[in-house]
Amino acid sequence: MNAQYPKGCSDLHHEVELAIVIGSRGSHITENTAWDHVGGYTIALDMTARDWQSEAKEQGLPWSKAKGSDTFCPVGNFIPKEKVNDIESQRIWCKVNGQMRQDGNTGDMIFKIPFLISHISSFFTLEPGDVILTGSPGGTGSVKPGDTIEIGLSDLVKASFPVIDKK
Repeated sequence: MNAQYPKGCSDLHHEVELAIVIGSRGSHITENTAWDHVGGYTIALDMTARDWQSEAKEQGLPWSKAKGSDTFCPVGNFIPKEKVNDIESQRIWCKVNGQMRQDGNTGDMIFKIPFLISHISSFFTLEPGDVILTGSPGGTGSVKPGDTIEIGLSDLVKASFPVIDKK
């Protein structure tokens, strides 16, 4: 898997995020039962075309193009929830070409996992295999073709993605 730099984009950014993988179907899930719907976790690279995002913001348009281009959300390997002692206290990090860019902790997330699941499920039925991204620690920044992005969640999962020109 790679992260493609889309044609016409002039400012592509990386954002490492904890990804929650839904394990059982649910709608209007309460915060008290949210953990019952978690199947596991992984690490995700949420790529954003910042120039396209800025244009969309100015025009009052959705960010779909800026956030959803091909290869914009590669993920690491699945970790069953039983393998993680405390998901709300894990180091989350991102390196570009070996240099640390983002280094945070899941305990610092603005929205806790039960809230996210409850809130999202009040609008959308969650299905097994659905993935919820939880937000990114500070330090997001630009990448260019030829860069290599490495992301990780403590010692639980790591992934590496080259940034290539989309031809």
